[in-house]
Parts: sequence; C-alpha cells; structure tokens
Amino acid sequence: MTMTPEQAQWFSGLAERIVTNVESVLLGKSYVVRLGLTAMLSEGHLLLEDVPGTGKTSLARALAESIRGTTQRVQFTPDLLPGDITGITVYDQRSGEFSFHPGPVFATVVLADEINRASPKTQSALLEVMEEGHVTIDGTTHPVDAPFLVIATQNPIEQAGTYRLPEAQLDRFLIRTAIGYPDHASTVRILAGASGPRATVLEPVIDLDTVRTMIDAARTVHVDPVIGDYVARLVEATRAHADVRLGASVRGALALVRCAKTFAALDGRHYVIPDDVKSLAEPVLAHRLVLDPEAEFDGVTQASVIAQVVVETAPPSDRVAV
Repeated sequence: MTMTPEQAQWFSGLAERIVTNVESVLLGKSYVVRLGLTAMLSEGHLLLEDVPGTGKTSLARALAESIRGTTQRVQFTPDLLPGDITGITVYDQRSGEFSFHPGPVFATVVLADEINRASPKTQSALLEVMEEGHVTIDGTTHPVDAPFLVIATQNPIEQAGTYRLPEAQLDRFLIRTAIGYPDHASTVRILAGASGPRATVLEPVIDLDTVRTMIDAARTVHVDPVIGDYVARLVEATRAHADVRLGASVRGALALVRCAKTFAALDGRHYVIPDDVKSLAEPVLAHRLVLDPEAEFDGVTQASVIAQVVVETAPPSDRVAV
C-alpha cells in the first residue's frame, strides 16, 4: 500500500506540530530537529558530534515530552558497565526468585552523552540494543518499546581518554549531525528568556500510538526506480572517489532511502524527489566513509567528499511516477 496525498498532509501536519514544539526550547534549529524526528520515524538513531552547551540534552528531552514519551540520560565514563545501561537481574531473598531491574535504555529517547568515553564493551551493549531492539540478560530477552531513539553525543574537540567508535559501529547510526551554536537573533532571544525557565516541561502534542502509526506510514512513501538508481550511483561514487579508502555500504544506501521517505512525508509529499536525497546525503552517508590518511592530512573531510559526489552525480531527469 502506497501513501496517499491526504495521508502525506496528515503526516506533515503532525510532524510540524512536533517540530514547532521542540523549537520552543531549541531555538533556531529547525533542520536539526527535523533530522532528529526523521531518525525516530525511520526507526534509526542519531549521532551528534558537537561541543558542550549546544542543547543536546534539551533536544532529547523536548522530543520525548512532545510525544508523551520518557527520556533517560546516561553520562558515559570509562568505569561504566554494560549492566549500567541494559539493566541487571537481582536475587530477591523474600521470594527466592531473580527479578529484572531495567536500565536506562528502556525509555523512548535515550541520550548517551559522550559515548566515546566508555569502554568498547559498554559501547557494544548500547549498540546491540540499538540494532536488535531488545536486551538479553541471563538468557531472558527483554524488548524495548517503540518508538525507541538513541541520541549519542561525541565531543570533537577533546579526544584524550576516549575510545573512538569503530567504523562498523558508526555505520549503525542512521544520521550524524551537529546542533551548532544558535545564530545572533536566536541567542538574543535565549538571553531574553524567550525559551522559558530551564525546568519548563513541554506539553505533548501527540501520543506514542500516533508516532507508531506515523512510523508505519513513512514506510509506504513511494520511491520511483529512478530515485533508487540515483541513490545507487551516489553510493558507488563514494567508493570510487580518489580520497576514500572505504565508501558507503549497502546499509548506507538503504538508510538514505529510508530517511528520504520520511523526509518527503515531513514535507507533505507521498513520493520522494531528488532534493530529498541531496538534503540527506551528508548526514546519512558522510560518517560511513573512511578517508585515505593522506587525504585527511591534506584537509579533506567526509562532508567535502559527499558534497563533491552530490555535485558530480547527475540527478534523474525523468519525471517521477506517483
């Protein structure tokens, strides 16, 4: 079943309410909020590489509150254990049975702050539940509820005492972006108290059942074969680029299509256009590239490679069938 124009308008209207609600806390960051919402509605996860104090915690809390969900924040440290994230089983002497005490991953939105400061074993525990949607403790499987969004953060400035995420683990994140500092006008509004007190709790605009319906609806957005061909050519171009040692995987191509479907619905369309793919190419594909060391030394970045590939890869010229 393909999404209808009426369903696309319904989807876009609800999404706009969420974005507007979150923007009342995170001023001037509509694109980032839309990316976060795209990750959630595409059943993926978000990686934020940004300096402290840009609103990462506010984004996670505001998203959860806007959909009547729960949120948990985990500060990753070198001594953090996998059980501190997933939960543990505890023996109850009165009943003589083991009971499961769920960890912070059992929330709608989980903020994994400075994920690269934890040991690889602890990182893997989080990445496993991100991929599988459940945790297994002492042989018992405990599923997490949908929607489930992990917003992981990394500080690109401080690298001392960190454990860099391997490329295979970076590939598990659907989208990577940065919030960045607000512009001058937004900064003035923040200083004037336009965002309200720090303890302000946002009123939800939709509920979790509606979010689940939106997730199902996003899968039905039409993708013309020429769009699939365009995505394939973009991914192949990353692999053939002279400055790239390892290009985007098939998982990356699938991720780009999934995100483009949701992004189109956010814009009120029931079909994907090339501009959806162009807008998402960098946040979806850039972190999946491994650059040649000499190219990195010369100042080449993953973002610049994607920008070049998008410019050099011709978009489809045929009319998209709907």
